[in-house]
Amino acid sequence: MKARSDELQIFVSVIECGSISAAAEQVGQTPSAVSRTLSRLEAKLDTTLINRTTRRMDLTEEGKYFFEQAKVILAQMDDLEERLSSRQKKPAGRLRINAAVPFMLHGIVPYIAEFRRLYPDIQLELNSDDLIIDLLEQSTDIAIRIGALADSTLHARSLGCTPLHILASPDYLKQYGTPSTVAELADHTLLGFTQTETLNHWPLRHVEGDRWLIQPSIAASSGETLRQLALQGQGIGCLSNFMTVEDINAGRLVPVLEAFNSGYRQPIHAVFYRNSQLALRIQCFLDFIQTKLARYAC
Repeated sequence: MKARSDELQIFVSVIECGSISAAAEQVGQTPSAVSRTLSRLEAKLDTTLINRTTRRMDLTEEGKYFFEQAKVILAQMDDLEERLSSRQKKPAGRLRINAAVPFMLHGIVPYIAEFRRLYPDIQLELNSDDLIIDLLEQSTDIAIRIGALADSTLHARSLGCTPLHILASPDYLKQYGTPSTVAELADHTLLGFTQTETLNHWPLRHVEGDRWLIQPSIAASSGETLRQLALQGQGIGCLSNFMTVEDINAGRLVPVLEAFNSGYRQPIHAVFYRNSQLALRIQCFLDFIQTKLARYAC
């Protein structure tokens, strides 16, 4: 068995106070409890640290060495606790964030400069992946996920939600016309996803429900690729507000079939593992990015 820090503290207190009774008063224990701790410590170390009589205590050679080393260890522990406390009051350290490419480009990168001004001691590591990742395997602190969550082993925090728009460029609509009903989409080039069929269910009301399953004419794995295709006039796509709000405001993309839009909003979550109190650097980022995402919720 190994010596514990509380045993080291009691041993040092006995030596510094000069007696078991004085040390007991200092550490808030009975003299008999302190005496038992010393005996247990010596048994663990298989050596005598203090020669004790009814009138005096003398450190053995092993005791002198152990006393000096114990003081160093306890001082280092105090310093570590002080540094950790300071770190908790002032966010610091490496923060690894993972998100799909569209969200990284449109929902995080535009705010990095402001975040770094607020928290200069946090070192950011930004990784992009359009597939769901294993947080532990990828050494990730936070993963941002769009849509419904399936992994119940993770802690999740809602960051808001984002509407979906059916969009096309003005050039595409000028060349091929603007659909006036959901059924007319069959006559157009549709941009959709290669994976996860649910992403190809567009939030459009029709006689059979409020979701319309499309068959993409052009499919891609990344929403950013679909956005670029839409901007280039290659078809009509269904894209999140967080990645297209600037395009809509600038007139680069035009919403279509708005009267049929069911108003579905994709949830945005930050997911993470948490075994105890959430690290302050993680908490600061979550609070910060949540306020920024509020602009995409309408």
